[in-house]
Amino acid sequence: MRKLTYYVATTLDGFIAGPDGDDPTGPNGFWPIPEDYLQHLVSEYPETLPVQARQALSVTAEGTHFDTVLEGRRSYEIGLAAGLTDAYPHLRHLVFSRTLTESPDPAVEVVSDDPVATVRELKQQDGKGIWLLGGAELAGSLYSEIDTLILKVGPLTIGNGIPLFSDKAVFEPRTWTLADHSVLRSGAMILTYTRVSS
Repeated sequence: MRKLTYYVATTLDGFIAGPDGDDPTGPNGFWPIPEDYLQHLVSEYPETLPVQARQALSVTAEGTHFDTVLEGRRSYEIGLAAGLTDAYPHLRHLVFSRTLTESPDPAVEVVSDDPVATVRELKQQDGKGIWLLGGAELAGSLYSEIDTLILKVGPLTIGNGIPLFSDKAVFEPRTWTLADHSVLRSGAMILTYTRVSS
């Protein structure tokens, strides 16, 4: 069975974006991208780089972890604002929205159905892993379905912003096992946790 992985960058104080929800790695973003952090992404998770980064870095590797990416409408609109109708053309790309009635790109699937039911169906299909890109609302809705957390923890705090999970997540304490970790010289940590079966 395929697994759902929430692979996301977070600050030390647990935020994935600032209060405005803008791209923290964008032109006016606060997220540092040191060379060792970028190299880790290129070597370990090339499929998670958006198309413009893949082109700029001459990345052609398919990647071994994911063949499907899921994101919410607000996250998707960050790419649209940058002129990208499909930031991940090398992956099956699903956008969850109840308000977006038509996909701006023929390769991007807009899904208005229940995210949990959709993910359960995706897990039964053949393929590589499923990457939950974000944002917090979709992650909150899919909290019970997440099998693996990969947190790219940056060495910074911001005090307030968009948390890892929105308040759509149910109060359901979970235990996770640290399956892997990398500590980079720049101070970033890549922490991989697998859910402990209940």
